[in-house]
Amino acid sequence: MNCLDLFSGAGGLTEGFVRAGYNIIAHVEKEFSASLTLKTRIAYHYLKQTNQLKIYYSYLNDEISREKLYSHIPSQLLDSVINEEINDESINDIYNKIDILRGNKEIDIIIGGPPCQAYSLIGRAASKSKMVGDSRKYLYKQYLKFLKRYKPKLFVFENVRGMLSSKDENGNNIFEKIVIEMKEIGYNIDYKILDAKDFGVPQSRKRVIIIGWKNELNFKYPDFETIKNDITINQLFADLPKIKAGEKINFKKIVPQIEVLSKLNLLDDDFNILSQHISRPNNINDLKIYKIAVNLFKEGKTLKYTDLPSSLMSHKNLTSFLDRFKVVNGNGISHTMVAHIAKDGHYYIHPDVKQNRSLTVREAARIQTFPDSYYFENSRTAAFTQIGNAVPPLMAEIIANTLKKDSKF
Repeated sequence: MNCLDLFSGAGGLTEGFVRAGYNIIAHVEKEFSASLTLKTRIAYHYLKQTNQLKIYYSYLNDEISREKLYSHIPSQLLDSVINEEINDESINDIYNKIDILRGNKEIDIIIGGPPCQAYSLIGRAASKSKMVGDSRKYLYKQYLKFLKRYKPKLFVFENVRGMLSSKDENGNNIFEKIVIEMKEIGYNIDYKILDAKDFGVPQSRKRVIIIGWKNELNFKYPDFETIKNDITINQLFADLPKIKAGEKINFKKIVPQIEVLSKLNLLDDDFNILSQHISRPNNINDLKIYKIAVNLFKEGKTLKYTDLPSSLMSHKNLTSFLDRFKVVNGNGISHTMVAHIAKDGHYYIHPDVKQNRSLTVREAARIQTFPDSYYFENSRTAAFTQIGNAVPPLMAEIIANTLKKDSKF
């Protein structure tokens, strides 16, 4: 099935659909760093297929530049990444680029979800305006324009749960408007709140997944089989070298845990290179708080900011967000990974008190089920943002395979 990926981000949905055998015609993504990540992933897949992974290894090891890496990749593959913001001014140019890429192929399915910040419950709580009037709330209308133009058999629209209760400036429910408009252009739709942990992802992550199909098709919303997750965070990290805050390992051969990583589809054949095991530096104050948080967590307690000694407090807000320091459960699965991890890491403290730090880029990527061969471009901060915003590839792969099995078009 030929697939168009909108608001692609770092490619979590894309990766899942690629693994399931879909042909990605184009990716549309406005953020430059995420667009580079998509291109680098395309480079990996191409070099793997052509038995040239040594070139990719050279790139990970900083022996060649990104430009040199891309020079080995056919331009039409790299051109499938369209680095543009989708808006009224750009949309015709984006259409033209997609039409060149697809040739005479039909678009069978459109996937993606507009940026979620305007719908986020946390974002609304922190915003004085409660996100009322935020233009990002209406990016779904751009998605609908692609449905009208390309008339795919199916579409998958992903977003945060806050979308269900989000209001426009007139107090009308945004989600109800989305449903009405999707139906008006010829689609039956259904939605569910799905949790990534039920797809085997070692993370509790609830998202609204809307699936639409053309009125004339014999189809219904799939019943996704629940997959029991028996892999803990400590098991997930067991083969990673122990590092402290501010340390990094960017290119190192490791002996991966075949059984654990294979269950989560984190291994690409015999790929055994560890990259981006990068921990952010922290000041002494934060590290003292991290130790307190981890030791309390071992006792089954959660640190509240007001529990800290006054000497360690740096915020005046003592009434809200008191759980701003949170330990990832080493003996279970992670709480939801969000893009805020790019800001300070306090909400993602490593469970090993001896390492005394927040999660590394690679650890966050593993929690999101990105394989170790996945490289996130441009900077540590950009990488964390991309990872936090992504759909877990393992969840996306199961959705993609189920749609293929159930559709039989």
